[in-house]
Amino acid sequence: DSFRSRFIRLSIRAPPRLLELACQSLLRDETSAIAALEELPMELFPPLFTAAFAGRHSEILKAMVQAWPFACLPLGALMKEQQIHQETFQAVLDGLDVLLAQEVRPRRWKLQVLDLRKNAHQDFWTVWSGVRIGMCSFLEPEPAQPTRKRRKVESLRTERKQLLAPVEVFIDLCLKEGTPNESLIYLLKKVKEKKGLLHLCCKKLKIFAMPMQNIKKILKMVQLDSIQDLEVNCTWKLPTLGKFAPHLGQMGNLRRLLLSHIHKPYPQTTLVKEEQCVNQFTSQFLRLHHLQELYLDSISFLKGRLDQMLRCLKTPLETLSITNCLLTEMDLVHLSQGLNVSQLKDLGLSGVNLTTVSPEPLQVLIERASATLQDLDLDECGIMDMQFTAILPALGRCSQLTTFSFCGNPISMAVLEDLLRHTIGLSKLSHVLYPAPLESYEDVRGTLHLGRLAHLHAKLKQMLQESGRPGMVWFSANPCPHCGDRTFYDPDPILCPCYMPA
Repeated sequence: DSFRSRFIRLSIRAPPRLLELACQSLLRDETSAIAALEELPMELFPPLFTAAFAGRHSEILKAMVQAWPFACLPLGALMKEQQIHQETFQAVLDGLDVLLAQEVRPRRWKLQVLDLRKNAHQDFWTVWSGVRIGMCSFLEPEPAQPTRKRRKVESLRTERKQLLAPVEVFIDLCLKEGTPNESLIYLLKKVKEKKGLLHLCCKKLKIFAMPMQNIKKILKMVQLDSIQDLEVNCTWKLPTLGKFAPHLGQMGNLRRLLLSHIHKPYPQTTLVKEEQCVNQFTSQFLRLHHLQELYLDSISFLKGRLDQMLRCLKTPLETLSITNCLLTEMDLVHLSQGLNVSQLKDLGLSGVNLTTVSPEPLQVLIERASATLQDLDLDECGIMDMQFTAILPALGRCSQLTTFSFCGNPISMAVLEDLLRHTIGLSKLSHVLYPAPLESYEDVRGTLHLGRLAHLHAKLKQMLQESGRPGMVWFSANPCPHCGDRTFYDPDPILCPCYMPA
């Protein structure tokens, strides 16, 4: 019976404490432990690495990285569980540095990915530590032995591949001003030193306030085609967005883009210059062939230019959220006619003023997405009874709709009842968040009469009960005119402080 099989049976049957004691025993003699790595069973690497990381055994960590017998080292998940120490993190990178400097990688070396994301590979360390049974599923079966000639050819191929293959480092980046992140600085230094041998990959990138020159320096070291989720939460002027645009165009695998608080340039900027900046940005959408979710919040240049952006989108969107933006009626017309809105699952126009806009474009937009639309957000749009009535038939055809929110719109009780009749047949609709009807207010200042609101809410609940849909949740939410907090009612009021007795 081999040592490996005995170790597996022991670690599965024995309590985790026994495994921890074995690791601690190895760590007491670092020199012997490092020398034994070549013969150490792969099953013992994760628990030993965990113990070495917690105990800050830098030399053992360096050696273990160079002999790591798995394709991935999910360091981020381990850093999430333990307090990160700069010296131990640097030890891992230093071990990787030594590994990449070797002309031929070690025999047992399999490391292809160093994953620094804290929410990736959550089960790796717990499974290998013996906390969970089922460890054998993680073991790689012994491959059938090829003929001697084939072995020689495959050995040469493997050696060549190991000699050339770069190691990918996965990380979620959040770029913002403040205290420098020492770990990130050290990582970027290593990536710069090991040109072509370390690929910095980033699936999620968030950018907050940071000088553009610093952003460019960092992005220069990132494999931009690895980015799938980008959030730009900056108060940039339009020309700054133009400078960032070429980087966006290189993110060919981008699936989600959030852009917020982009302001128009200074008053002295000419209209021609402004148009150049807009074109520089929107033209990059031509290269985003996998974009599925687009969030635009407080974008000042969007008014009158929505068509310019949508024309550049080459694939249908699943999510489109335009919030707190000024749009013209023609913007909505272009939106409703766009080829990329027919498969929308999530549509949000919260904070887009539609008071003076014809309801027809919104009606067409909802109708075109009716077969796929699941979530619809029309909060704070200023929609009144006449406009709302016009879109009710289209809403009634949204067979996949699960959530509908339209708080902050001046709607009467009669129209709310009409909405309920149009949507009662939507079997998947489970939550409706509606404004307090106009009849609930005591005065023009927006003071709610909670007794009236309770009565009207009870009436809607009764209609749901009588229609056989008691499980559909309808509740009201309105901002307080004094503090801005919302007052909810379902079925009892959840009040803001202004309604509380002194």
